[in-house]
Amino acid sequence: MSVLEDLQAKIGQELGVSEWAEMHQDRISTFADVTEDHQFIHIDAEKAKMFTPFGGTIAHGFLTLSMLSRFAETGLPNVPGAKMGMNYGLNKVRFLSPVPSGAKIRGRFTLTSAQEKNPGQLLLCHTITVEIDGAPKPAAVADWLSLIFI
Repeated sequence: MSVLEDLQAKIGQELGVSEWAEMHQDRISTFADVTEDHQFIHIDAEKAKMFTPFGGTIAHGFLTLSMLSRFAETGLPNVPGAKMGMNYGLNKVRFLSPVPSGAKIRGRFTLTSAQEKNPGQLLLCHTITVEIDGAPKPAAVADWLSLIFI
């Protein structure tokens, strides 16, 4: 069975779950500085407590999304024979619940498609559900494309 056939046989299966990562306020504030998004809901705990329903600061949605790379390192098995992989983009992203400062999040990876893009290149799509420890709803769900070079 080829690598592609093996992957295609796993479509619809959860392939991995990452380790938990804490969304501490230092990480949120640093992301605010890098992206120049200093909205008070991310950096001012007192204002966020007074003026939002969240009870304090929350992580940026794009910070949550950017954690997918970290989650892939601890949650996804390597593709046999892969020389390298590249981020190819996203098909769909939805932010379902805010991530409070101090919360722990992790990613669950389900393979949703696998195809040959070009000879020696596999285009994979994983649906990633970003869970918040102890929360009933996920923080985000994203369809993430990866280009794997064999």
